[in-house]
Amino acid sequence: MTSVEVEYAEKRMRQRWRDLVMEEQRGTSLPVLERMFNAYMLAVEEYNHCVEHDQPPRVRQKTPTKKKAS
Repeated sequence: MTSVEVEYAEKRMRQRWRDLVMEEQRGTSLPVLERMFNAYMLAVEEYNHCVEHDQPPRVRQKTPTKKKAS
């Protein structure tokens, strides 16, 4: 994924959240809010997927082991 795709996914995720909050404040019915929440969660998953695939593989570093006091 490119950084542009990550940015686009983040904007979409944030917009879905804003839309959901605004509709909740307007008193929109629960079924509609649930659908909007599901759309938001899909956007979150898409964003996470983009971020995960935009990062180079992480090199696992060894952590030093503690020696027991004698």
